Amino acid sequence: MALIPSFFDSQRGNNIFDPFSSLDIWDPFKDLTPFISSSNSLFSRENPAFVNTRIDWKETPEAHVFQADLPGLKKEEVKVEIEDDRVLQISGQRNVEKEDKNDTWHRVERSSGKFLRRFRLPENARMDQIKACMENGVLTVTVPKEEVKKPDVKTVEISE
Repeated sequence: MALIPSFFDSQRGNNIFDPFSSLDIWDPFKDLTPFISSSNSLFSRENPAFVNTRIDWKETPEAHVFQADLPGLKKEEVKVEIEDDRVLQISGQRNVEKEDKNDTWHRVERSSGKFLRRFRLPENARMDQIKACMENGVLTVTVPKEEVKKPDVKTVEISE
């Protein structure tokens, strides 16, 4: 049993399982710091995760509503386009923050780069009345629906 370290070892700093230990934490990226901070890095700060921007699409009785979380983007950096074949296209780009030579980056988690999402709109979409607005980093595109016309039913009398 002596070979198994105790989680409750009373000697702080000597227990590798103690998260508050004074032991150095191994950082596998410590030696890569020059590569990460350089502008022509193998590890680009441009993250492909932004390409997969998540967009919600819900249908209400009146419209199709698309919502995309685009934190930090201005409306000038986002495009909403409609193609002839009833395709809604939402695209944009988040630029990489300028690096100062005196900066030391410890973590880069925010994504950057271009994104593009396309949706084929259903037949009941009113292509001429689409509206888009951006508020607090959320893009909302509203596509009104045409009223579904109930077929006119005419009763035909049956003769004898």
